[in-house]
Amino acid sequence: MSKLQNIYKVVSNEKLCPRFFRLCFDAPSIVRKIQPGQFVHIRAHDGLEPFFRRPFSVYRVKKYVEIFYEVVGPGTKLLSLKKKGDPLDVLGPVGRPFAMPPSGTKQVVMIAGGIGVAPFLILSDILRRERRSAFPALELILLYGGRTKGHVFNMKEFKNNGCATHVATDDGSVGTRGRVDKLFAKINPDPKTTFIYTCGPNPMMAAVQRFARQHKIRGQAACEEVMACALGACLGCSIRTTKGFRTVCYDGPTFDLNEVMFEQS
Repeated sequence: MSKLQNIYKVVSNEKLCPRFFRLCFDAPSIVRKIQPGQFVHIRAHDGLEPFFRRPFSVYRVKKYVEIFYEVVGPGTKLLSLKKKGDPLDVLGPVGRPFAMPPSGTKQVVMIAGGIGVAPFLILSDILRRERRSAFPALELILLYGGRTKGHVFNMKEFKNNGCATHVATDDGSVGTRGRVDKLFAKINPDPKTTFIYTCGPNPMMAAVQRFARQHKIRGQAACEEVMACALGACLGCSIRTTKGFRTVCYDGPTFDLNEVMFEQS
């Protein structure tokens, strides 16, 4: 797993909706290497506070690297203040990428909760390209759950990739009222042709896991944990799996959907 640490320049930093931001930075070396599901580890400030880097899934890669984030603490607050031309200390790419769907897949379902949607635009970019050759009949579906309308953004880029997008909010302010599992009826489950990717809070992914097991559907989960080193050394991001404890940064963040013990994490 090749990693690079360097100082890059911020290209843009925009608010997409009341809760979410997208930051672009110019990192050709990362653009050449990054794969869907991997992340970058960013130092938000040169001083001692906050001391540790913050992990961010890569949202999209074209000319620049894009990350998608929510301001939830001092690190992301400092990140939201970055302006065009500011330096950004980045370690990446980090982690194991998503595996591509198995041969014969006809329906890929991406199920995200909140900021868990971050790794799925780059994945849909790749699947859109693959659809022309390896998966000519592939259907792409995005099921997205947010707390309120403040967590719902313009999903035009997913729609441009051919994704059928469905939204649920806890308070019903946008889309279906309730958690994202209210949208599972949008899936036509077939154990031979359906493949699921999921990322978000553990209770949500536990619900996805139960649904997948019920219908014998294969899939992968991208796990989210607070981490310090992102190198597998500190063990601070360890989670329970059927194979024992694994680190999200080094062994993941992507795991077989049946491997992670969400309800005991």
